[in-house]
Amino acid sequence: MKLNLTLVIAGSLACAAALVAVTETAVAAESKITILYDAFGDDAAMKKDWGFSALVEVAGKRILFDTGNDRDIFAANVKAKNIDLTNLDFVVLSHRHSDHMAGLSHVLSVNPKVKIYAPREGFGIYGSSLPSSFYRKDESLPPQMRYYDGKPPEVMAFGTAWQGANFEPIEKTTEVAPGITLIALVSDVPRHQGTQGVVACCQHRGRPRAPGRLLAPGDRQDR
Repeated sequence: MKLNLTLVIAGSLACAAALVAVTETAVAAESKITILYDAFGDDAAMKKDWGFSALVEVAGKRILFDTGNDRDIFAANVKAKNIDLTNLDFVVLSHRHSDHMAGLSHVLSVNPKVKIYAPREGFGIYGSSLPSSFYRKDESLPPQMRYYDGKPPEVMAFGTAWQGANFEPIEKTTEVAPGITLIALVSDVPRHQGTQGVVACCQHRGRPRAPGRLLAPGDRQDR
């Protein structure tokens, strides 16, 4: 069964996020979405919790989309589904809310060098950089009262909450694999302005699903 899949991850004004678009011609016959973290489901082996994560297998790639709200619950659900996190092509973090990224520490414990695509932010927890011209400078102040004694670097680098992780910030449309593209977006939903949000949808046989959900063919509505 072929699946024409589109994942749309909306971001905030200060922080773009990503859209994963997979064209029908690039989708393998065995395309599959495995829900790893959710507050829904009838699998007794899976622990329910607020948050989201899914393993997307499409176009010959294994993509981990978000990592849920709790490291230990995420790890337990991964084990229950017998998912091998050492065999991932890359991870996509849709936005910086904890219920979508708390399990990343578990991912990194078993796959420390995996590529992680995440929204670029000016002062984001995924790591970033800005030209030092972003802040106002007062030449009248003595050096000891100024950042860097009044001599800041041209570009200022900001750290990540996961030191050493292989992050690649997304701020523009980027093809990360044949048929798989990440597109930076800005949310215009009023309740998400100034914060990050997530929208996920897919098309099955040309029929678009409602925004805000990530669905496998014939699957229930998950979020």
